[in-house]
Amino acid sequence: MLIALFVSAGFLHQPRKYVLSGDAQGTTWSISYYAMDSLVTKGEIDSILVSIDSSLSLYKPYSLINQFNKAKKGLRMDRHLANVVRKSLDTYAGSNGIFDITVQPLVEAWGFSAGKTDHYPDSAEVRAILQCVGSDQLEISDGMLLKKKPCIRIDLDGIAQGYSVDVLADFLGDKAIPDYIVELGGEIRVKGRRKPGNEKMKIGIEAPGDYEFEPSVIQKIIHIDSGAVTTSGNYRKFHESNGKKFSHTIDPHTGYPSQNELISVTVIAADAITADAYDNVLMVMGLQQGLKFVELRKDLAAYFIYRNSRGGISDSASSRFKIFFQP
Repeated sequence: MLIALFVSAGFLHQPRKYVLSGDAQGTTWSISYYAMDSLVTKGEIDSILVSIDSSLSLYKPYSLINQFNKAKKGLRMDRHLANVVRKSLDTYAGSNGIFDITVQPLVEAWGFSAGKTDHYPDSAEVRAILQCVGSDQLEISDGMLLKKKPCIRIDLDGIAQGYSVDVLADFLGDKAIPDYIVELGGEIRVKGRRKPGNEKMKIGIEAPGDYEFEPSVIQKIIHIDSGAVTTSGNYRKFHESNGKKFSHTIDPHTGYPSQNELISVTVIAADAITADAYDNVLMVMGLQQGLKFVELRKDLAAYFIYRNSRGGISDSASSRFKIFFQP
């Protein structure tokens, strides 16, 4: 009887799994965490995401980013805009200018922004727009974000969701929650392990639905107990003109949508803002350059799905990524 009571008492003191979900930033979010009691409410998460959107969303007319884009010289940043712009400028430097938040005029011209377009730019238009592109035209001074040309406009869509995931993860950390998964629009941050078995969290990398894949080749399960996992792909956001598809990922050096063999890139990093920024960088680089780049970065691991020279689908992973295939 005493043994039975002991076992029952131990069972009662196991942490429970709590799940929250909702809609934000044009997509969905979900949070799973393990705790002895409910420590987070949906209202708290929604409030955080509304605050971030008020700063970073191009789809909110009143947002700080839209105020900056309309301003001739700049404005004072809040903490969200400051954090994301600083990280963006670091990534601009670390990627030789491939990650460039001043591509907003190009994103808009190619029809991938909040505003729609009724035609695509020709080479002369692209050259003209490129005069207003370049993160070296931005400056941070005493909490102000300044632009050197009035035509400079920024787009944070390539990094804002990753940042949002990190803010939510930090909120859970402030609540002393040791084990969780935060997901927003497919961008993920993980800490800890599943209970009660103490296994690493499992995350699936799925095949893009618009292509016919061999599931055994491209569907992967990774096992992770700390870090962030994000994916960028050209299989959902694309336009088609004269029978040719072009990606939403813009190469700021050329002014044109990126064209290479890559279909998607999944990146693992310590935080989601880093992974989110660099999955875009690798998509522009292409397979060979991307693999070479990520192998030199000890803070990154990457998994590539691409169309091979025979027209079929292949995959490849950096050396550090392969570790996550093991339980």
